[in-house]
Amino acid sequence: MAPAALNPRLASADATPPALWDPVVRISHWGIAAVVITNGLFTRGGSTTHVWIGWLGMALLLMRLVWGVIGRPEARFSAFPPNPAAAVRHLADLLTARPRDYASHNPAGAIMVYALWASLAVVIATGLVMTGGASPMKLAEQEAALNSADWSTLAPEGGEAETGGDDWTGWLKEVHSVAANMMLVLAVLHVAGVAVESRATRRNLVAPMIAGSRAPSGSGRGA
Repeated sequence: MAPAALNPRLASADATPPALWDPVVRISHWGIAAVVITNGLFTRGGSTTHVWIGWLGMALLLMRLVWGVIGRPEARFSAFPPNPAAAVRHLADLLTARPRDYASHNPAGAIMVYALWASLAVVIATGLVMTGGASPMKLAEQEAALNSADWSTLAPEGGEAETGGDDWTGWLKEVHSVAANMMLVLAVLHVAGVAVESRATRRNLVAPMIAGSRAPSGSGRGA
């Protein structure tokens, strides 16, 4: 593989985008997407199901972060460092329908990825604090006890009671809600960005993240 293909900062006509992202990237990508959509739109905050899905999101995020250090070259953080200036230049290139190829995420996509991960990390952290770090199994037991009015089975520790009072709990809930809503907004922007990029490059950018492949660099473009 040419050096330019390993370094997104050497993006050029010789750069070769992944024809197929590796399984860890694909599983974490779609898994996190499912977590964000399901917990953001379909589950009740604080419910056992909501917490279970949140823990799944934490596992997927941790897996992807570890893979960003030890994974394939195009999946590592070094392949798509956050670079706001480069992201702006890339967006300007999109306006001319002549965006350059990158061996990993393009600079604008990289900023989006880090923003989504950061928002998810805030959601997870605040959720853990609000539940006292209790496991979904423990929360399920507590929920069943509440439903049966069997207060004797409730653990004295954990849960929102230990977060320091109503003010602290309210602040955590607000941060949790804002970060969760931010993820949904970013997800919409991400989908829009993929659509614009696909049109500009005349390539299907979704296929490599599923199980397909995209055309070699430069193919299908106008003169």
